[in-house]
Amino acid sequence: MGAVGAVLAAIATAGGVGWYLSDRRVAELEGQLAELQRQEKRAVVLRSVSAQLEEIAYEQKAISDEQREEALRQTRLANEMRERSEMERQNAINAQNNALASERKALDAYGQAEQQRQMAEHQRIQAELSKRVADTLSYVALGRSLGSLALAQWESGNREEACLLSYASYHYTQTYRGNIYYPSVYQALSQCSQSMHSWTEHEGAVTDIDFSAANPQQLVAVTNYGEVSVLDLEESGKRKVQSLLRDSRYDFRNSYVRPTTGDIYVIDRNGQLLRFSGKRKETLGQRPLATVGTQESGKWNVDVLPIKGILHPFALENFKDDRRLLVVGEDGLAELDMETNTVITQKKLDFRAVYVSRYDYSPVVFDNKGVMHIVRTIDRLESKKVPVPGQVTAFASSKNQHYEAYGMDNGTIFLVDSDRKVHRLVGHRSRISKLKTNGARLYSSSYDGTVNLWMTNSLKMEPMTLLSVNSWIMNFTFDTSKNYLWVCDRKGVLSEALISVQMMAEQVRRSLTRGFTDEEWNYYIGKNIPKTGFALNDQ
Repeated sequence: MGAVGAVLAAIATAGGVGWYLSDRRVAELEGQLAELQRQEKRAVVLRSVSAQLEEIAYEQKAISDEQREEALRQTRLANEMRERSEMERQNAINAQNNALASERKALDAYGQAEQQRQMAEHQRIQAELSKRVADTLSYVALGRSLGSLALAQWESGNREEACLLSYASYHYTQTYRGNIYYPSVYQALSQCSQSMHSWTEHEGAVTDIDFSAANPQQLVAVTNYGEVSVLDLEESGKRKVQSLLRDSRYDFRNSYVRPTTGDIYVIDRNGQLLRFSGKRKETLGQRPLATVGTQESGKWNVDVLPIKGILHPFALENFKDDRRLLVVGEDGLAELDMETNTVITQKKLDFRAVYVSRYDYSPVVFDNKGVMHIVRTIDRLESKKVPVPGQVTAFASSKNQHYEAYGMDNGTIFLVDSDRKVHRLVGHRSRISKLKTNGARLYSSSYDGTVNLWMTNSLKMEPMTLLSVNSWIMNFTFDTSKNYLWVCDRKGVLSEALISVQMMAEQVRRSLTRGFTDEEWNYYIGKNIPKTGFALNDQ
C-alpha cells in the first residue's frame, strides 16, 4: 500500500508538477504569443515605415539618377568644352609657334638686311675714307708744291704772287692736317712774312743771351769782347739796345739773371764775376766798378766779385732756390750767396769740365772723359757715364716726354727715349752749340749756322730748319710766348725770328692786296678744285 501510495503520491506529485509546468508553459506561450503579436504589430508598422522609406528611397534614387544624369550631361558638356578649349589652346599654341617662326624669319631677314646695310655702310665709309685719304694726300701734296712755288716766285722777285702762293700752301696744309712745319710750307711763310730782324751792335762774338725773368721784355746779351747789353722789347715792336759795359779786357762766357731782383750776373773767363744791379746796395762789401747805362728805376751799378782759385770759369747755374749761384770753371766749382754776394765755398774737381747744363732740376757738369756729374750740392756730385759716344757740347732733357738729347762736337745729336733706346739725329754739319726742349719738340743750334726743329714723337725724326745765318750760332732762346726765336752768333749779331706758323700766316694774309685771278687759280691750283675764299679778295 505504501508503495502504491508512494506511487500515487509520486504520480500526484508528478501530475502536480506536470500541471504546474504545463500551466507555466501555457503562460510562457501566452507571453510569447503576446510578444509575437506585439512584434507582428511592430513589424507591420516597420513594414509600413519601410515601405514609406523604400518609396522615399525610390524617389531619392530617381532624383539621384536624374542628378547623376545631369552630372553626366554636364560632364559631357565640360569634356566637350575642355576638348574645344584644348583644341583652341592647341590652335593658339600652333598660331603662336607659327607667329614665332614668322618672327624669327622676319628677324633673320631683318638681320640679313641689316648686315647687308652695315656692309654697304662700311663700304661707303671705306670709300669715303679712301677718298678723304686720297684727297688729303692730294691737298697736302698741293700745299707742299705751292710752298715750293712760293719760294721760287720770291727768289724771282714776284713778291705778291709769292705771298698768295705761300698762304695757299699754309691753307691747304692746315685744312687737311698736314705738317705745317714741312720745309717748303714753313720757309715760304717765313720768307713772305719777313719776320726776321737783326741787330749788329756788338763787336765780339755773342756767347750768351737770356731773357730776364724779372722783366720778360728785356733780353740780356754778353760777348767775348767784354760787352754787356740789354735789348728792350717794346710792345710797339721797337727794339732799343742799351749798352751796360764795353771793356775788351773781359771775356764774358755766360750770364744769369736773378728772377726776384733782376740783377744780372756775368762770368768772365779770366776769373771775374760781375753783378749789374738797378740799385746800389751799400752792404755788398765790394767797390762798384762803374755806374753805367740808365733805366727807368735809376742807374745800373756794377760790382766786381773775384772768383779765385778756379781756372777759366765759364758757366753760371742756379740751384733750386733763388739764393745760391754755382760758378763752374774747368777745374773747380764755387758757390755764391746772392744775398751777400760772397763766395761761401769752393771745390776742386778731379776732372776737366767742358760743358754745363741742367738735369733733374739741378746743374749738371759734363767732363772730357764722357761722364756727367749732377751737382746736388757743391759737396755732393752724382756721377754717371754718358750713354752715348763722343764729346758732349750741348744737352737738354724733357721731364714730361721722358727723353734726353745729347749734342756732340761733330754735329750729331743722340736722343735717348723713355725705353733707353738711342736714336741718332743727323742734320747738322758742325758742333752742336745749344739744345732746348718744348714737349715733343727739340730745338738745336750749330756752328753750321742753322737752328733746326725735330719732332721727337714722329716715327721719322727729320730736321726742319727754322733759321739760317752766315755765321756760327753760339746760343739761342725763346721769348715767354715761345713765338719768337732769338739767336746770337760769332759775328756779334742778334737775330729775332717769328717761328709761330699761325702768326706768320696771319701776317701774310694781312699783307695780301688781292686774291688769285681765275688764270692763276687754274694754273697753280687746278681747274677741278673749286675756287674757295681763303685769301683776301676771295672772301
